[in-house]
Amino acid sequence: MDAHETGGPDPRGDRARRALGRYGEELAARRLAEAGMTVIARNWRCRGGEIDIVAREGDALVVCEVKTRREGAFEHPMEAVRPAKAARLRRLAGRWLADHGGPPGGGVRIDLVGVVLPRRGAPVVEHVRGVA
Repeated sequence: MDAHETGGPDPRGDRARRALGRYGEELAARRLAEAGMTVIARNWRCRGGEIDIVAREGDALVVCEVKTRREGAFEHPMEAVRPAKAARLRRLAGRWLADHGGPPGGGVRIDLVGVVLPRRGAPVVEHVRGVA
């Protein structure tokens, strides 16, 4: 019997979930770069949480949340940022600004990149600007 069957932690599941997230973040960073953005930080952490990607678009700072799901998952990635998560992202953006010299002239925007991995074929990457 493994840990999963006994109700304990499932390190294989955790590793698989982290690998899925890292893959989605890599696809998201590429998409943002293709759109003309410059990725300046990935997986920035502070006591209040983590920002998946921090980028610049012109003179604007973009805080980007990345959600990756396998096709057929219960929830589409674009449904994952609810009001509490949006508020947390705004707080984290404020913390980033406090640690990195304040807001840029172009302001701050929070974007979401949703990645869906189909059973076959290429991943579907959606970028929505200004979600929170």
